[in-house]
Amino acid sequence: MGRPLRPLGVVIALASATLALGACSSGDVDGGRSASSNGTAPDPSPASSAAVGPSASASTGRPRRATGRVKVLHTVTTGIRVPWGIAELPNGRVLVGSRDTGRIYRLDVRTRTRRAVGTVTASVTNVGVGGEAGLLGLAVSPAFATNHRVYVYFSTRRDNRIGWMTYRNGRLSQPHVIVAGIPHGVHHNGGRIAFGPDGMLYAGTGESMVPSLAQNRSSLGGKVLRMTPAGKPAPGNPFGTLVYSYGHRNVEGLAFDPAGRLWASEFGDHTADELNLIKAGHDYGWPATQGKTSNPKYTSPVAQWGTSVDSPSGIAYANGAIWMAALKGERLWRIPLHGAAAGKPRAFLVRRYGRLRSVLALGPHRLLVTTSNRDGRTTPRRGDDRVLLVEVS
Repeated sequence: MGRPLRPLGVVIALASATLALGACSSGDVDGGRSASSNGTAPDPSPASSAAVGPSASASTGRPRRATGRVKVLHTVTTGIRVPWGIAELPNGRVLVGSRDTGRIYRLDVRTRTRRAVGTVTASVTNVGVGGEAGLLGLAVSPAFATNHRVYVYFSTRRDNRIGWMTYRNGRLSQPHVIVAGIPHGVHHNGGRIAFGPDGMLYAGTGESMVPSLAQNRSSLGGKVLRMTPAGKPAPGNPFGTLVYSYGHRNVEGLAFDPAGRLWASEFGDHTADELNLIKAGHDYGWPATQGKTSNPKYTSPVAQWGTSVDSPSGIAYANGAIWMAALKGERLWRIPLHGAAAGKPRAFLVRRYGRLRSVLALGPHRLLVTTSNRDGRTTPRRGDDRVLLVEVS
C-alpha cells in the first residue's frame, strides 16, 4: 500500500522509528518491541514476559497466560505472487488467493503442500508498479457444509465486486456477483471481507483516492459494509443501505473478538495509521481528520502508529490480542485488548521477512502470516512470497 496522495487534513504529530534486525530462520523466537498506542517509537529492549491476560490453551483447554512471544515454526509454502485473501475451510485446510494472478490455492498446513483450485478470471492484474487492485479478500460461508460457498472480493476494470464461488470436488466456480459498484482505483481498493457472529458478511472498502467518497453515504467507497449472504443490506444497518460505518480511507483488515466486537485496520495519510473499533453509524473522520481527534463528530481510533512503522493490512484476533500485519513497517504488531480498549502494542519479526500482508488465526496460539514482497514496493527475496506458520504466546 503506497501513499501517493496527501490531501489536507488535521495533522497529528507522531514520533516514529524503524528498527532493523537481521534475518531469522524457521524456529526463531521473537520477544518483540514495545510501542505506546499513540504511535511512539519502538523500545529497543526485548519485551518482558509479564502476563497480559488469560487465554485458553489449544492443547489442554486450560487458561494459559500470554507472554507476548512469537515463534516462526516454518514456511508453509513459497512462490505465491502477493498472497492477499486467506480463509480456513471447515476441514482445517486453508484457501489463499494471489492478488496479481487471480489464482486460489488450497494449502495443507500439516504437510506443507498446495494445490490450485480455481482462478477468478475477472480480477485484473495491477496497472503499473504498486497497483493494489486484483483478487483481494476471501471468506468461507458459515453454512459451507450445506452451500459450499466461498466469498471473494475482486476487481474488474471498472469496479470492485463481491461474489460467491461454489467449492465442490476440489474446484471453485467463477464468482456469482452479489455486490458491484464498489469504487475502484490503482490505489485504495480496501478488500478484506469477514463473516461476523451474526451471520452477516462485512467488507472493508477504500475511497479509491477520491477522499470525498469516504463522507458520501451514497457511495460504497471508504466504508465498512454489512450485508446478508445474498448481498442485501443487513437488518439493523444504520442507514438502511449496505453502509455500516463511514469516513474511512482504506480498510484492509477486519477481525471479530470473542465478544463479537468488530476491529478494523486503516491506512492513514503520512501521519497516523489506525486500529479502529467499528460501531454502527459512526463517522471515522477521513478526510477531515486522521488519528485521535477531539472533534465529537468523529470516532477516534483505539490505537495509532506513525506510518513509517505500520501501513496496516490484515488483522486477526488470537490469544487476547489483535495481531496486525504491517507493510511498510515490515513487522507483526500485537495489540492486547482489554474489553473495548487497547493496551500497549508490541512489534515482532521486525524487518525479518519484509512486508507482511495478511494474518489468519488457527486457534488461539497459531497464526498464518503472509508476506507481500512481490507487490511492486520492494525488492523480492528468494522464495517470495511466502506463507509462515507462527506460534504466539
